[in-house]
Amino acid sequence: MTLRAGTMRLACMFSSILLFGAAGLLLFISLEDSTELAPPQVPGVKFNIRLQQPHNDFPPGSSQDGGFKAPMERLTQDLSSQASRGLHLLTPDHPQAHLNMGARLRPRQRRRRLLIKKMPAAAAILANNSAGTFVWPAARGPDGHWVSLLQRQQERKRVMWEACAKYRSSSSRRAVTPRHVSRIFVEDRHRVLYCEVPKAGCSNWKRVLMVLAGLASSTTDIQHNTVHYGSALKRLDTFDRQGILHRLSTYTKMLFVREPFERLVSAFRDKFEHPNSYYHPVFGKAILARYRANASREALRTGSGVRFSEFMQYLLDVHRPVGMDIHWDHVSRLCSPCLIDYDFVGKFESMEDDANFFLSLIHAPQNLTFPRFKDRHSQEARTTTRITHQYFAQLSALQRQRAYDFYYMDYLMFNYSKPFADLY
Repeated sequence: MTLRAGTMRLACMFSSILLFGAAGLLLFISLEDSTELAPPQVPGVKFNIRLQQPHNDFPPGSSQDGGFKAPMERLTQDLSSQASRGLHLLTPDHPQAHLNMGARLRPRQRRRRLLIKKMPAAAAILANNSAGTFVWPAARGPDGHWVSLLQRQQERKRVMWEACAKYRSSSSRRAVTPRHVSRIFVEDRHRVLYCEVPKAGCSNWKRVLMVLAGLASSTTDIQHNTVHYGSALKRLDTFDRQGILHRLSTYTKMLFVREPFERLVSAFRDKFEHPNSYYHPVFGKAILARYRANASREALRTGSGVRFSEFMQYLLDVHRPVGMDIHWDHVSRLCSPCLIDYDFVGKFESMEDDANFFLSLIHAPQNLTFPRFKDRHSQEARTTTRITHQYFAQLSALQRQRAYDFYYMDYLMFNYSKPFADLY
């Protein structure tokens, strides 16, 4: 009897040890470094423009909160002065370190969601700034135009995150890898991360970043080859893991997008309707060999003369003879907006307003504005909605529908209307 009781006690002790071990393992997993994963994303909840004065020295992991007090005092004064005009804006909470976003913040985020539902739109924008560091641009107050631009940003982020929540629900729990940030350029002085979307003003944006970084005095001084083939601007994937995570958590992240069909036609005109020593032999020859019946020897030798209908056959072919290219790839693949929480979403169609608003937000030099010149094929008209429709009129209704399906996530995430009435 005594032996049996001892055996039972040993079994109970062994079971208890196993249970405690399992509980400890679960606790360890739950407390794992949260920076291994992208921060939890909530549609329309935070407006993460972290605005500080330029710094020349900022080691990864160092605290930047000391510079927030004065801007926040100015913000409080600005908002107080607006109360008499009926503009009810709430002052954000005190600054929070954005790097370590773990489970500790989730109850607070839930409280914010409840508060935001009761706020006016402009107030919600400011309260959503989780870093609590928003300041109005220098020499400007929260006038009607500036508030409307902030509301525009809030709406764009809301639409983008609703699309992500609906179609890419698992993305927010994936780890950020160097591949996800390979198209992001870094400007350390003003702490800006810019995701390059080709044919959406990227050449001129890189010129702006070079001026911000002190690499040039004017955007007009920078040649096209310097922009695209030089090594002046660093990409985020060239940093180590700590440097990548530090910048993703503390820098202002922005991207600019363009109507997908218009961007596609712009890329086709640039790469296939003009002499090109890369796209003709690499893409043109493969496209002509696969999709043009009885192609001439000269066409197959040079790869020149690809028609838009042939290019679209290549694009929509799941077994395309040559891979994708950044000039017509999806923005959702180039910039991973469902994984990386972009603070600012600009559009090519409202470039002047959006770009200069962003430059004011990051306290860029007042004489720096976004350039509007066209540095390639400058005598040729820019690709417009009318020109885009002329190209797509060469396709059948089925091809147009398939092209729309191909870019559907970009249309949805960035709130672009269907370009043709017969699309569904």
